[in-house]
Amino acid sequence: MRSIHAAELVTDSFFSSRMEKVCNSRPLSAIWSMVLFAISLLFLGGNVLAGNTHRIGMFAEEMTGGYFAYRMMRYEVIDQDGSSTDITARYSDRATIPGPTIILTEGDEAEIELMYQINPDQANPKHNHVSLHVHGVHYDKDSDGTLKYINLYKDESATPVLSYTYRWNAALGTAGTWPYHDHNMDSHNGAEDRGLFGALIVNSASAAVDNIKKEFVLYIIDDAIVGMETNNTTGQHTPLWVNPNLTAEKNSDVRFHVLALGTNFHQFQLNNYTWADPGAVNQINTKAIGPLEKHVFVVKATHSSSYMDTAFSSVLLGMKGDFVVAD
Repeated sequence: MRSIHAAELVTDSFFSSRMEKVCNSRPLSAIWSMVLFAISLLFLGGNVLAGNTHRIGMFAEEMTGGYFAYRMMRYEVIDQDGSSTDITARYSDRATIPGPTIILTEGDEAEIELMYQINPDQANPKHNHVSLHVHGVHYDKDSDGTLKYINLYKDESATPVLSYTYRWNAALGTAGTWPYHDHNMDSHNGAEDRGLFGALIVNSASAAVDNIKKEFVLYIIDDAIVGMETNNTTGQHTPLWVNPNLTAEKNSDVRFHVLALGTNFHQFQLNNYTWADPGAVNQINTKAIGPLEKHVFVVKATHSSSYMDTAFSSVLLGMKGDFVVAD
């Protein structure tokens, strides 16, 4: 197909006739602004932004007690110049619940190879599927992470004999914190309730996050809170496990990512702190969160406190932890 240049657009007879009519009623500067805007949409697209490529390898493994977990096996970041950085050592070398937190910026792409490291179940072939299904970002039909009877296309699973690669595109407009989880083990519901879940953080390309020293990703499931910490100074990711205590340096900015998994509604509270409710002007210190909802906020760590889920059943289950701030 022949390339079209901007100069040809303004000399094309059809385009010129339309422009002549517009010229009679609009200032020339406004007309050229319209032309340049139209050309930018035509050639640049609405959500195209060049970024880094994240090449990731993960295992799905079996743990004791009938649980499963994802484990980071390799992680390489390739920048726009082709230079690569291996950040595998920033992650635990064990399978963890929750799974590894993956952090992208709008414009980045992730290629994730998932490998099945679970004992095959000959009596239940459906058990021999495991996947990654992500929320919030863009992907094509090969990367939905579902079974053929759901997507009417194919089983998008890692199996005992084959790995599977998923490709996620953190396009403009996908900034946020999104869960990923298995969708294929045993049924289309997957094994999310047995440990196969984690988070994808997509930072905005236009909003600086350099001031944030720590990320606390807290998953409120039906009977516990489990967590993962990221130290943005060192890049280290630390699994916090169940109802964890959180630590922060005094006067540092920390970001909470609260995700509700399971089927219950929850009421997250950080005692003696307030923060801006995203999308509103009011300050809050508690937030109602339903299934698969999330709440992200930043506070300056000025004093020690505690967090909890104040929903009645959650209080009975002891779903809480300390927030310890020290010099």
